[in-house]
Amino acid sequence: MISGLTGSRLVPAKSILASDISRERLAYIKKKYRVAPATDNAAAVQKSDIIFLAIKPQQMESVLTGLAGAVKPEQLYISIAAGITTTFIEKYLPSGTAVVRAMPNTPALVGAGAIGLCGGKWARKNDIKTALALFSSVGMALELPEKLLNAVTAVSGSGPAYVFYLAEAMAQAGEELGLPKEVAEKLARQTVFGAGTMLAKLPETAAELRRRVTSPNGTTEAALKYLEKKNFLPVVGQAIKQAHKRADELTR
Repeated sequence: MISGLTGSRLVPAKSILASDISRERLAYIKKKYRVAPATDNAAAVQKSDIIFLAIKPQQMESVLTGLAGAVKPEQLYISIAAGITTTFIEKYLPSGTAVVRAMPNTPALVGAGAIGLCGGKWARKNDIKTALALFSSVGMALELPEKLLNAVTAVSGSGPAYVFYLAEAMAQAGEELGLPKEVAEKLARQTVFGAGTMLAKLPETAAELRRRVTSPNGTTEAALKYLEKKNFLPVVGQAIKQAHKRADELTR
């Protein structure tokens, strides 16, 4: 987020305060992004208008408890903790405090993230607009009902790992077919990048793009027929549903 906000010039580095439990990590962030370090979470909150809760879900309760007395009702709190609802966060903040819950994914590190977000009970239209603008600096951001955030987690939050797994399989198969390891890796990486770019830039659906590159009785069709025989689509669908099930289990 810091990289996207400063890189897009949406927020100057001097306007960002960072707080982290690890002093080493905080020193690294300060050096890399030229942002100001805070002595602790409460000190950062007292000086801020917008607060990102970029913490692990199991840490949320203790972090919010530690902010007691530092929270101001006019602030906007944005959480990227998986499974933590806006209602849960609001319990620890003064009544009327705006909360936005978001689910980004790791491609946000390179400005290509897919982010779903929703507003809590007291989030106003302007709060949502602000959150969308901030997350748009690191990718594509969409407002959705909170009941769909776990589905976002399953599809795009965990999604990069599915794509990496496919690239891993492609590179491994290429190596088994005689390609040097580094060549197979480069071909897999570039193929995933190119296909992803087509999906992002062309209006056709994924299904239509797949049909366009599948010549009758060709090599691509041979591979796809094997994937269909092995129930590729249902297997991937069930895997994503397992991620969704786990997201539901973690929700509080």
